Amino acid sequence: MGATLRFATRTTPEESGRVKLLLVDDDESNLLALQAILEPLGQELMLAQNGTEALRMCLEHDFAAILLDVRMPEMDGFETAEMIRARKRSLQTPILFVTAYRSDEQLFRGYNLGAVDFLFKPIVPEILQSKVNVFVDLRRTEQLLRRKAEELASAEQRFRAVLEAAPDAMVITNQDGIIQLANSRADTLFGHSREALIGRDIHSLLPAWECPNENQPHPPPAAEMRLGAHRDDGSPFPAEITRNSFLTPDGLLITTAIRDATDQAHAEAKIQKTNLELEKRVAERTAALRYSNEALRQFAWAASHDLQEPIRTVVTYSQWLSQLMNGSLGSRESKMLATIEQHAARLNQLLGGLRQYIQVSDSGQQARTTVDCNAVVKAAAWNLQAMIQENGASLECDPLPVIASLELPLVQLFQNLISNAIKYRSEQPPVIKISAKTEESGWTFSIKDNGIGIDPKYFDYIFGVFRRLHGSQKSGTGIGLAICRAAVERLGGRIWVESTPGTGSTFHVSLPI
Repeated sequence: MGATLRFATRTTPEESGRVKLLLVDDDESNLLALQAILEPLGQELMLAQNGTEALRMCLEHDFAAILLDVRMPEMDGFETAEMIRARKRSLQTPILFVTAYRSDEQLFRGYNLGAVDFLFKPIVPEILQSKVNVFVDLRRTEQLLRRKAEELASAEQRFRAVLEAAPDAMVITNQDGIIQLANSRADTLFGHSREALIGRDIHSLLPAWECPNENQPHPPPAAEMRLGAHRDDGSPFPAEITRNSFLTPDGLLITTAIRDATDQAHAEAKIQKTNLELEKRVAERTAALRYSNEALRQFAWAASHDLQEPIRTVVTYSQWLSQLMNGSLGSRESKMLATIEQHAARLNQLLGGLRQYIQVSDSGQQARTTVDCNAVVKAAAWNLQAMIQENGASLECDPLPVIASLELPLVQLFQNLISNAIKYRSEQPPVIKISAKTEESGWTFSIKDNGIGIDPKYFDYIFGVFRRLHGSQKSGTGIGLAICRAAVERLGGRIWVESTPGTGSTFHVSLPI
């Protein structure tokens, strides 16, 4: 017969949203008429003028419907339909027979071959369009469902791949704890095959496992927790688990990641044992240090008291000796006697400073009371009144807070810092400014002077006991700043200094609230 007629397309029907329709008739005019009627449907129409050509097209294409003329030479419509149905790919393709003759025999034969309808010539265009459009819609629905199924299968495959690639054992359960999926690491961890795990209650593996709150479709991921787990042979082991839940059309599903924590538990037990041993050693060492410190403190206190009497005796007898000689001593002997008196007085002063240091160090154990820092500075200034007047010093004090502390150590602290500022004055009259500011950790007091300043390399050195930078050039015991540090540390704070030589110093004292 004549050549096959078809429309050329640049895109596949699936890409354009169209489906394929096969029109088979040996009469070219009938084909063109069917084509004209069905073109408004906007689908891809393929034309064949004999059964052989129709069979070849069925091998290459899938059709939403086939309109097949009954009476054709060589191979009629029934024979063509029978061969189309014999091919698995087109077994379910709808076939509509087109004929000019009404015959019960043809109807019976056609329906036995799987025909879905008969169309009788002359064709009513509206009826043909309506019937074919039904199969077009069915085909589109089928394609959509197939794509969804493929997407679902692909997503499931990706999900299974991710599940399988997880470094931990993974099980997915419903909200009742029944296992729906598991990866191969779960087989290895619990000693069960995956087939045996599916449908099993997760509580047989993790007895204390709990489902997240089902009233929260998207609850926050639970923190990692330690649970007891059981292997297939009944042996227990500690497991670290992390749960996440997600809502699906079938209900709430929970993903549980499970890791064997045996090594971690052993390490934690070892660390805990080591910590207990260290704590015991620290407690023993602390007790020994406390005993040693207490013994040393008692010795220092006793020594400072016991040495006072011999020193007073030395001073007294040296003074008596000077009076008895009544100027008969030579200049050399007089100078030696004066040196004895001077060093004895110096030693007595050092012992007094040592007792004050011990007293301040012990005072931190007392109960705190409400202390007005303004009154503390006034008391310190009153004790230093003669020194302040003698040096022409001025004391400027901003409003200070009322804090929970100990009054005596605070008075000694401010008294020593003010005295230190006057003692290490410059050529200018001493100016001392005291202020305080509140911070997150507590109160910070600042005592600023215009004295000779301190080289930064001595910032830590000056807070030591009996540490002096200027020797005999400046009076003092070298214990004043050590007393300040002891007082501050006993009150739970810290003290430090900022200074540049020649520009004065600022001592900062931080006390907790």
